[in-house]
Amino acid sequence: METNREVEMTGSEVEGRPLSLFRYADSVSEEPAKIRIFVVDEQPLLRQGISAYLNSQPDMMVCGEAGSVSDARRKIAECQPQFVVTALRLGAGDSLKLIKELKTQNPGLYVLVYSAFEESVFAERAMRAGASGYVMKQAASEKLAIAVREIMKGSIYVSRELALGAFRKALQRHRKDNHTLRSGNCLEELSNREMHIFQLLGSGLGTRQIAASLNLSVKTIESHRENIKHKLRLRSSVEVRERATKWVEQSLSGEEHIFRRAGHRTKLPSVEPATRET
Repeated sequence: METNREVEMTGSEVEGRPLSLFRYADSVSEEPAKIRIFVVDEQPLLRQGISAYLNSQPDMMVCGEAGSVSDARRKIAECQPQFVVTALRLGAGDSLKLIKELKTQNPGLYVLVYSAFEESVFAERAMRAGASGYVMKQAASEKLAIAVREIMKGSIYVSRELALGAFRKALQRHRKDNHTLRSGNCLEELSNREMHIFQLLGSGLGTRQIAASLNLSVKTIESHRENIKHKLRLRSSVEVRERATKWVEQSLSGEEHIFRRAGHRTKLPSVEPATRET
């Protein structure tokens, strides 16, 4: 006796396709979409290491990378990420300005700063520019993933130490008997533009080189340098450069720590002395 083949197949197939395929498709469609992240860091090994770590997370995927501000602008526009993880040291580029631009263009974009620069000096600046969090490169790797998830929930992320410090500052501001001025050698005195020029001076760039890279006049850069000198209570432009060089070298040593922790022996760029300018 011949069996009705059409009836026989309905139990295991639909329109010639096994039910297992439909079950697989349903399960795939139920999986939450991964967070699309864009990574910006001028150091290729660090950038690739950050990307590899984020890609290892089950709920994250890196959709693009850039090593400079100009590359970041172009590539972010192309891949449309939900989240940007950026370093602060991006050559001559102004990373805080980049954050402001990105948030202006896309207010829903989340930005996390991942840097070796002192959190106490830069975290507040980054937040004012539009970032939602700040993680030191010396922090444990898992802090980066935790920060991304917290920010995606609508929170902000900074270290416990910084949060406590901000709380203490707020209390001090409200004390009527508190007349203590901030120390004259504190980098917090500098504006964002002055801080950027201070960083470039410490990286070995001369006044004319900085002016060309920022599309400003030499006179403007010299004026900023004078302001830096007065705010830090230094006696000369030479002392400004020495202080800036020492600060940048300390920041670079923090990044070298990341390489050693990752097992790399690659040498990061050294700070070159600037050509003496008249």
